[in-house]
Amino acid sequence: MGFYARYVAPRLIDWALGRPLFERERERALAPVYGDVLEVGFGTGLNLAHYPTAVRTLTALDPADMLPGRVGARIARARFPVARAERTAESLPFPDGRFDCVVTTWTLCTIPDAAAALGEMRRVLKPGGLYVFLEHGRSDDARVARRQDFLNPLWKRIGNGCNVNRPIGTLVREAGFAVTTLDRYVLPGEPRFGAEMYRGVATSGA
Repeated sequence: MGFYARYVAPRLIDWALGRPLFERERERALAPVYGDVLEVGFGTGLNLAHYPTAVRTLTALDPADMLPGRVGARIARARFPVARAERTAESLPFPDGRFDCVVTTWTLCTIPDAAAALGEMRRVLKPGGLYVFLEHGRSDDARVARRQDFLNPLWKRIGNGCNVNRPIGTLVREAGFAVTTLDRYVLPGEPRFGAEMYRGVATSGA
Protein backbone atom coordinates (compact mmCIF):
# COMPACT_ATOMS: atom_id res chain seq x y z
CA MET A 1 0.00 0.00 0.00
CA GLY A 2 1.47 3.32 -1.11
CA PHE A 3 1.70 6.62 0.75
CA TYR A 4 -1.43 8.04 -0.90
CA ALA A 5 -3.56 4.97 -0.13
CA ARG A 6 -2.29 4.66 3.44
CA TYR A 7 -2.18 8.29 4.61
CA VAL A 8 -3.82 10.72 2.19
CA ALA A 9 -6.90 8.88 0.90
CA PRO A 10 -8.22 7.85 4.35
CA ARG A 11 -8.15 11.46 5.55
CA LEU A 12 -9.87 12.72 2.40
CA ILE A 13 -12.52 10.01 2.63
CA ASP A 14 -13.06 10.60 6.35
CA TRP A 15 -13.59 14.31 5.72
CA ALA A 16 -15.80 13.87 2.64
CA LEU A 17 -18.05 11.18 4.13
CA GLY A 18 -18.15 12.76 7.59
CA ARG A 19 -19.94 15.94 6.52
CA PRO A 20 -23.42 16.69 7.97
CA LEU A 21 -25.21 15.65 4.78
CA PHE A 22 -23.64 12.20 4.97
CA GLU A 23 -24.30 11.93 8.71
CA ARG A 24 -28.02 12.42 8.03
CA GLU A 25 -27.89 9.77 5.33
CA ARG A 26 -26.29 7.29 7.73
CA GLU A 27 -28.85 8.01 10.45
CA ARG A 28 -31.74 7.24 8.13
CA ALA A 29 -30.21 4.20 6.47
CA LEU A 30 -29.10 2.50 9.69
CA ALA A 31 -32.42 2.89 11.52
CA PRO A 32 -33.59 -0.74 10.87
CA VAL A 33 -30.36 -2.37 12.14
CA TYR A 34 -30.49 -4.56 15.24
CA GLY A 35 -28.83 -7.42 17.12
CA ASP A 36 -25.45 -8.84 16.15
CA VAL A 37 -24.21 -6.83 13.17
CA LEU A 38 -21.48 -7.27 10.57
CA GLU A 39 -20.33 -4.05 8.94
CA VAL A 40 -18.42 -4.72 5.72
CA GLY A 41 -16.19 -1.81 4.81
CA PHE A 42 -15.82 -0.31 8.28
CA GLY A 43 -13.38 2.32 7.03
CA THR A 44 -12.81 4.99 9.65
CA GLY A 45 -15.81 4.06 11.78
CA LEU A 46 -18.11 6.89 10.73
CA ASN A 47 -21.21 4.70 11.18
CA LEU A 48 -20.57 4.03 14.87
CA ALA A 49 -22.34 7.12 16.18
CA HIS A 50 -25.43 6.41 14.07
CA TYR A 51 -26.32 2.85 14.97
CA PRO A 52 -29.62 2.52 16.86
CA THR A 53 -29.86 1.24 20.43
CA ALA A 54 -31.16 -2.13 19.16
CA VAL A 55 -27.61 -3.08 18.09
CA ARG A 56 -26.06 -5.58 20.51
CA THR A 57 -22.59 -6.18 19.00
CA LEU A 58 -20.71 -5.03 15.92
CA THR A 59 -18.10 -6.93 13.94
CA ALA A 60 -16.20 -4.37 11.87
CA LEU A 61 -14.55 -5.80 8.77
CA ASP A 62 -12.14 -3.93 6.51
CA PRO A 63 -8.99 -4.97 4.60
CA ALA A 64 -7.11 -1.91 5.87
CA ASP A 65 -6.50 -0.40 9.30
CA MET A 66 -7.08 3.26 8.48
CA LEU A 67 -6.38 6.17 10.83
CA PRO A 68 -6.00 3.88 13.87
CA GLY A 69 -5.90 6.65 16.47
CA ARG A 70 -9.04 8.33 15.22
CA VAL A 71 -10.84 5.02 14.74
CA GLY A 72 -9.79 3.77 18.18
CA ALA A 73 -11.34 6.84 19.78
CA ARG A 74 -14.60 6.26 17.91
CA ILE A 75 -14.71 2.62 18.98
CA ALA A 76 -14.10 3.63 22.60
CA ARG A 77 -17.20 5.83 22.46
CA ALA A 78 -19.43 3.10 20.98
CA ARG A 79 -22.42 1.95 23.05
CA PHE A 80 -21.80 -1.72 22.20
CA PRO A 81 -18.80 -4.07 21.86
CA VAL A 82 -16.87 -3.73 18.60
CA ALA A 83 -14.65 -6.53 17.26
CA ARG A 84 -12.27 -5.76 14.38
CA ALA A 85 -11.53 -8.12 11.49
CA GLU A 86 -8.87 -7.07 8.95
CA ARG A 87 -10.09 -9.16 6.02
CA THR A 88 -11.48 -8.78 2.50
CA ALA A 89 -15.19 -9.22 1.90
CA GLU A 90 -14.98 -11.88 -0.80
CA SER A 91 -14.20 -14.62 1.76
CA LEU A 92 -15.73 -13.94 5.16
CA PRO A 93 -14.30 -15.86 8.14
CA PHE A 94 -17.69 -16.49 9.77
CA PRO A 95 -20.09 -19.44 9.85
CA ASP A 96 -23.38 -19.53 7.96
CA GLY A 97 -26.18 -17.57 9.61
CA ARG A 98 -23.92 -15.81 12.10
CA PHE A 99 -25.43 -12.28 11.99
CA ASP A 100 -28.81 -10.63 12.42
CA CYS A 101 -27.82 -7.82 10.06
CA VAL A 102 -25.12 -7.01 7.52
CA VAL A 103 -24.39 -3.36 6.70
CA THR A 104 -22.51 -1.64 3.89
CA THR A 105 -22.27 2.13 3.39
CA TRP A 106 -20.33 3.54 0.43
CA THR A 107 -18.53 0.18 0.25
CA LEU A 108 -19.66 -1.89 -2.75
CA CYS A 109 -18.03 0.64 -5.06
CA THR A 110 -14.52 -0.36 -3.94
CA ILE A 111 -14.75 -4.15 -3.41
CA PRO A 112 -12.92 -5.78 -6.35
CA ASP A 113 -15.44 -8.65 -6.67
CA ALA A 114 -18.69 -7.16 -5.41
CA ALA A 115 -20.75 -10.17 -6.53
CA ALA A 116 -18.63 -12.60 -4.51
CA ALA A 117 -18.76 -10.31 -1.48
CA LEU A 118 -22.54 -10.04 -1.65
CA GLY A 119 -22.80 -13.82 -1.86
CA GLU A 120 -20.72 -14.11 1.30
CA MET A 121 -22.82 -11.48 3.08
CA ARG A 122 -25.97 -13.41 2.24
CA ARG A 123 -24.37 -16.62 3.52
CA VAL A 124 -23.54 -15.20 6.96
CA LEU A 125 -27.00 -13.68 7.48
CA LYS A 126 -29.48 -15.52 9.68
CA PRO A 127 -32.73 -16.61 7.99
CA GLY A 128 -34.89 -13.50 8.03
CA GLY A 129 -31.90 -11.27 8.75
CA LEU A 130 -31.43 -7.91 7.06
CA TYR A 131 -28.90 -6.57 4.62
CA VAL A 132 -28.95 -2.77 4.99
CA PHE A 133 -27.09 -0.76 2.38
CA LEU A 134 -26.37 2.85 1.50
CA GLU A 135 -24.38 3.04 -1.73
CA HIS A 136 -23.74 5.24 -4.72
CA GLY A 137 -23.76 3.75 -8.18
CA ARG A 138 -24.99 3.76 -11.74
CA SER A 139 -27.56 6.35 -12.73
CA ASP A 140 -30.95 5.46 -14.21
CA ASP A 141 -30.46 8.42 -16.55
CA ALA A 142 -28.69 7.12 -19.66
CA ARG A 143 -26.82 10.40 -20.22
CA VAL A 144 -25.45 10.42 -16.68
CA ALA A 145 -24.59 6.72 -16.91
CA ARG A 146 -22.53 7.34 -20.06
CA ARG A 147 -20.69 10.11 -18.24
CA GLN A 148 -20.03 7.73 -15.34
CA ASP A 149 -18.63 5.11 -17.72
CA PHE A 150 -16.33 7.72 -19.28
CA LEU A 151 -15.08 9.04 -15.93
CA ASN A 152 -14.81 5.73 -14.09
CA PRO A 153 -11.25 4.69 -15.10
CA LEU A 154 -9.84 8.03 -13.91
CA TRP A 155 -12.02 8.20 -10.80
CA LYS A 156 -11.06 4.68 -9.81
CA ARG A 157 -7.40 5.80 -9.65
CA ILE A 158 -8.14 9.05 -7.83
CA GLY A 159 -10.72 7.51 -5.49
CA ASN A 160 -8.62 4.64 -4.17
CA GLY A 161 -10.50 1.96 -6.14
CA CYS A 162 -13.95 3.58 -6.10
CA ASN A 163 -16.22 2.78 -9.06
CA VAL A 164 -19.06 5.20 -9.85
CA ASN A 165 -20.96 3.08 -12.37
CA ARG A 166 -21.93 -0.14 -10.58
CA PRO A 167 -25.67 -1.02 -10.77
CA ILE A 168 -26.11 -1.62 -7.05
CA GLY A 169 -29.73 -2.74 -7.09
CA THR A 170 -29.03 -5.30 -9.81
CA LEU A 171 -25.95 -6.63 -8.00
CA VAL A 172 -27.89 -7.08 -4.75
CA ARG A 173 -30.72 -8.95 -6.46
CA GLU A 174 -28.37 -11.11 -8.53
CA ALA A 175 -26.68 -12.23 -5.29
CA GLY A 176 -30.00 -13.79 -4.24
CA PHE A 177 -31.24 -11.11 -1.87
CA ALA A 178 -34.91 -10.17 -1.79
CA VAL A 179 -34.98 -6.36 -1.82
CA THR A 180 -37.83 -5.13 0.38
CA THR A 181 -37.18 -1.39 0.06
CA LEU A 182 -34.98 0.56 -2.35
CA ASP A 183 -34.84 4.34 -2.53
CA ARG A 184 -33.17 5.90 -5.57
CA TYR A 185 -32.28 9.58 -5.39
CA VAL A 186 -29.53 12.13 -6.04
CA LEU A 187 -27.61 13.67 -3.15
CA PRO A 188 -28.09 17.43 -3.28
CA GLY A 189 -25.07 19.63 -3.83
CA GLU A 190 -22.78 16.76 -4.90
CA PRO A 191 -21.35 16.06 -8.38
CA ARG A 192 -24.03 14.06 -10.22
CA PHE A 193 -21.69 11.30 -11.40
CA GLY A 194 -21.02 10.28 -7.78
CA ALA A 195 -24.30 11.30 -6.16
CA GLU A 196 -26.67 8.65 -7.54
CA MET A 197 -27.79 6.91 -4.35
CA TYR A 198 -29.18 3.47 -3.51
CA ARG A 199 -30.59 3.20 0.02
CA GLY A 200 -32.21 -0.15 0.73
CA VAL A 201 -33.06 -3.09 2.91
CA ALA A 202 -33.00 -6.71 1.73
CA THR A 203 -33.45 -10.16 3.23
CA SER A 204 -31.54 -13.32 2.42
CA GLY A 205 -34.33 -14.48 0.10
CA ALA A 206 -35.32 -18.07 -0.61
